[in-house]
Amino acid sequence: MFHSVKKSVFLGLVLIVIVGLSLYWLNRPKHNSDTITLYGNIDIRQVQAAFYDSGRVTKIYVQEGDQIKKGELLAQLDPTRFQEAVKQNQALVATQQQILTRLVNGSRPEEIEQARADVASAKATLINTTISYERQKELVKKQYVPQQNVDNTLAALNTAKANFDRAQQILKLALEGPRKEDIEAARHQLQANQSQLAIANQELIDTNLYAPEDGIVQSRILEPGDMVSPQTPVFTLALDNPIWARVYLPETSLGLIHPGMEALIYTDSFPNQPFPGWIGFISPTSEFTPKNVETTELRTELVYRVRVYACNTHHQLRLGMPVTVTISLQHNSMTNIKNHTCDN
Repeated sequence: MFHSVKKSVFLGLVLIVIVGLSLYWLNRPKHNSDTITLYGNIDIRQVQAAFYDSGRVTKIYVQEGDQIKKGELLAQLDPTRFQEAVKQNQALVATQQQILTRLVNGSRPEEIEQARADVASAKATLINTTISYERQKELVKKQYVPQQNVDNTLAALNTAKANFDRAQQILKLALEGPRKEDIEAARHQLQANQSQLAIANQELIDTNLYAPEDGIVQSRILEPGDMVSPQTPVFTLALDNPIWARVYLPETSLGLIHPGMEALIYTDSFPNQPFPGWIGFISPTSEFTPKNVETTELRTELVYRVRVYACNTHHQLRLGMPVTVTISLQHNSMTNIKNHTCDN
């Protein structure tokens, strides 16, 4: 009796092991010498589209679900203060350009002639004052005039000499023109003003929000009249072409695939329509199989995350969609990833 029970227990354990191995074999990532089959979900890229500057939203041109093209205008800020900043900087550039032009051209011929005339006038005054001074000294010696007359003419003579020297210096500066240092300083100031104008023009352009890539408006977060800052997204955009299937590869199959290999993606929504794809990324690090991908037995296995890209021109593949990916190991070309492009 005891031996019979023991034998029954043994047979039961053997049966459990056989059933467990069978389940493992049926649910493991299937591959043979020709094909690898993997499971996962569709991923897409998302963009939080926002303005570069703060301001008030005046216009929004798209709704949730709209298809958008790269460069398409999505929304606008009130441009008034940015337009005035452009006008202000344009005036500063124009003023500084005139200053630089005046320095580079130097003194006008009329200014030089005026300086020469001033020198001649100062020289004549100096000669006349010198004669008067000498005359007054002789008269004082003969006691015909008081000493005060000599003192007055001497002061006038010193003034005439100073005016003559000053007129000569003005003529010299007019002939030499502005200093090179002054011209370079004016030129650098003009460059600074031009840079400020370029910034103002760019800020005016940035009052328009354009689509960075082709995609779909997933969420319209703000409305006209809302205040925004660069940290405030206006839209969430789904960039769904190309998409990728996120699948997981056992370590035993790691040496069988490489980036660029062709693959087919199958979905429950389109069971008879495989989507051509290619392997675009194989993770350099291992991880545990996600619980929502495989059976309980396989959740403890270390796997490598793989991205299988595919064109989604007709937007049939959507975020989170469960997929099955098959990779043929025969006649699979060593196509470079850069050769794969998706055009709408």
